[in-house]
Amino acid sequence: MSLITIKNLWKEYGDNVVLERLNLNIEEGEFCTLVGPSGCGKTTFLKMLLGQETPTKGTFLLDGKPFPDEPSIERGIVFQRYSVFEHLSVLGNVLLSMELKESKFFGRLFGKKRKEAKEKAMQMLESVGLGDAAHKYPSELSGGMQQRLSIAQSLVIKPKILLLDEPFGALDPGIRADMHTLILDLWKRNNLTVIMVTHDLHESFYLGSRLLVFDKVRYDEQAPNAYGARITYDIPVGNEKGAILTKVDKSRKKETNNYDN
Repeated sequence: MSLITIKNLWKEYGDNVVLERLNLNIEEGEFCTLVGPSGCGKTTFLKMLLGQETPTKGTFLLDGKPFPDEPSIERGIVFQRYSVFEHLSVLGNVLLSMELKESKFFGRLFGKKRKEAKEKAMQMLESVGLGDAAHKYPSELSGGMQQRLSIAQSLVIKPKILLLDEPFGALDPGIRADMHTLILDLWKRNNLTVIMVTHDLHESFYLGSRLLVFDKVRYDEQAPNAYGARITYDIPVGNEKGAILTKVDKSRKKETNNYDN
């Protein structure tokens, strides 16, 4: 059974169709990168995976069960803008993620549990290269270090799925290269399933084991919001010898010319 199963999924906002007829299976441990024109629904799709948005119709399963309709610990996310708490130290930011997971009512851990959580938080900071910065505050960190902290916040709760929304878009090229190395290492060591939105085609091929292209197959100038985007190409990358372009389904061309609502 696939980790994520999507069948005939649609997302609409009133008369505005954002996504239509998505069909996709994602296996555990895959690294899927999502590319496509601005406004074609990539971030909306990511929000559905996170639980911030719900499909209008269609099948949407996680481990064979309906997707939780709100964010949960199975899914961690890293945004382009650093989601850190400025009033907390680096260690405090990561520790808070664990406290909110383990103590939903109080949001705090005490005694032995807090000590153990601190040790795990420090181990995570070491793994992302922030061990020496544990007692600094976010304002004292560079952009790359703040993004490392955001990743540590998400991974310390051990999610099944890591969602990345253009996480490296604001970084300088040199720092971005370091972050690419880091995220690939974390992906392999933690057996993560990663789904990342990016506008950088080179980045999508370099990082992903699978590239998903979002685009509209139909467009009407008289009704620009009447049709949504679909996954038009599914491209195996990564360890494959060359990128093999495959249509998502063999009937794509036929559907495009003779579409049945």
